[in-house]
Amino acid sequence: MKLLTRIEKSKNFWFLFILLFGFFLLRLPSLIEPYWYGDEGIYQTIGLAIRDGKLLYRDIWDNKPPLLYLAYALFWSDQFAVRAFSLCLGTLSLISFFFLAKNLFKQQKTVWTTTTLYGILFGLPILEGNIANSENFMLLPIISASYLLIRSVAKSYKNMLPFFGAGLLLGIALLFKVVAVFDFAALLLFLFFVERKKSPIVKTAIGFTVGFLLPMSLAAAFFLSNGAFSEFFSASFTQNVGYVGYGNKFLFANGLLVVKLFFMGAFLLFLFIKRNSIFPSHLFIFVWLAFSLYNAFFSQRPYTHYLLVLLPSFCLWIGLVGETILRKQRERTIIYTLITGVLLFLLSQNFWVYGKITSYYQNALLFLTNKKSVEDYQAFFDRKTPHDYQIAQFIKGRRTKNEAVFIWGNNAQVYVLSQTLPPGRFTVAYHMTYSKESLKETASILQETKPRFLIVMSYMDPIPFTLSGYTPRITLTQATIYERRF
Repeated sequence: MKLLTRIEKSKNFWFLFILLFGFFLLRLPSLIEPYWYGDEGIYQTIGLAIRDGKLLYRDIWDNKPPLLYLAYALFWSDQFAVRAFSLCLGTLSLISFFFLAKNLFKQQKTVWTTTTLYGILFGLPILEGNIANSENFMLLPIISASYLLIRSVAKSYKNMLPFFGAGLLLGIALLFKVVAVFDFAALLLFLFFVERKKSPIVKTAIGFTVGFLLPMSLAAAFFLSNGAFSEFFSASFTQNVGYVGYGNKFLFANGLLVVKLFFMGAFLLFLFIKRNSIFPSHLFIFVWLAFSLYNAFFSQRPYTHYLLVLLPSFCLWIGLVGETILRKQRERTIIYTLITGVLLFLLSQNFWVYGKITSYYQNALLFLTNKKSVEDYQAFFDRKTPHDYQIAQFIKGRRTKNEAVFIWGNNAQVYVLSQTLPPGRFTVAYHMTYSKESLKETASILQETKPRFLIVMSYMDPIPFTLSGYTPRITLTQATIYERRF
């Protein structure tokens, strides 16, 4: 009882309670969104396929590590359930971030400000926090790993287990998306930067690294034992090389990536030289921010959710700037403010952000109060969304159990809405056309399985597969549905 009384009187408790409640309210509309987001449609379809007994990568394919799809499979690809799970993990990440900030900053104002900033930016749809993408699931293990490491460094490496635990958490994040390797590199480098003569740095680094590699090693062993290691390795790692290389072409393949690596390396070298004159907490923020920036710009694509990997370190950076201002350190304030301005400019020029914030919440409120039709509510997110529901309704009422449906389009969510699965590994057209091999594989599967319905979306290029044996059944606003004649 005394403990509960102390907690209730704690300012930090009430601060967190109010902030968490606000975070919940900001995310609440995301739970009732329609099935509209293309990437989620892929994850949902794969989740259903896994539930149907298909082996990831061999029988159903996407180019990310396995844990994201397992999360969707866990909840039967139900969007409400997956989004609710994402909300829970986001709430826990907010708590972890608070304790991380508390270990980095001495002033309570700074801790509260940085945590509030993180909660607001992660809660609003501005960075696609409302979407259940890999980045949303990664933040909790990454922030928790950072907290464990900072706490252990402060205790002068007396216990090795937290370092293994921190590595393990980052290894779990890696199973959601491979870019977690940059967070691992940042924390590992920080360990070497703050090395002291009495600290068993090699032993610590080995424990940290073993923990990091363990989850991916177990995943690799699973797919190896099931005869799908090459597909797993290709999807999780090698196929992303071309994706990254496309946006980073400058003078030569991946030239821009080398330029970015040079600037990051130069900055880290400067930090290493000056490391003894920088507070460890500040050094941690500098190193993590550098790697997070490299992470966000890694593929040189403007996608909004890529900014989420930068969010924790950027919020800590803002806290550092604020603390410098409070301490009236004039020169540092000027330098840090200029750096912040440059960062914001670069981010604004290279990334999309969701700008319809007010309209987003207004749309949900009007729908919940019966002042907006279902179709208009769905169309707010994407004009094609009502048509996806229309297609799914047509298919769902006419197919029999276990009948496959093929969609020539990039709206895999129709599979989920109609409770069907694609006949082959690929769920969307841009995966089928990725290479000559994938196109040939899809054509072969269609010839072999002859799905009852072929759905050709009107906004797509002409379908590259034969329609012999099929006749147009119905033409909808956004699609023509063909039915097998025999």
